[in-house]
Amino acid sequence: MPLNIRSEEVNQRAEKLASRTGVSKTEAVRPALKNGLARQNAERETFLEPVKPIQDRLASFPSTGLKADEAFYDSLNAA
Repeated sequence: MPLNIRSEEVNQRAEKLASRTGVSKTEAVRPALKNGLARQNAERETFLEPVKPIQDRLASFPSTGLKADEAFYDSLNAA
């Protein structure tokens, strides 16, 4: 499915980069998208890093098989 860039500024920048590097607009935009996604994944992993030991510790406990009593918890929030 084609990407439709509606921002004239973004379109012009893609054309300028493509022209400077001698590739198509698609090939000019591809690394930017790849790098953006990689950066976002790295930020997410860094954000979740401190939580991992807690998740691992909770996962180490055996399941009790008990279900939460929703009515009890709902009653705690009743005004």
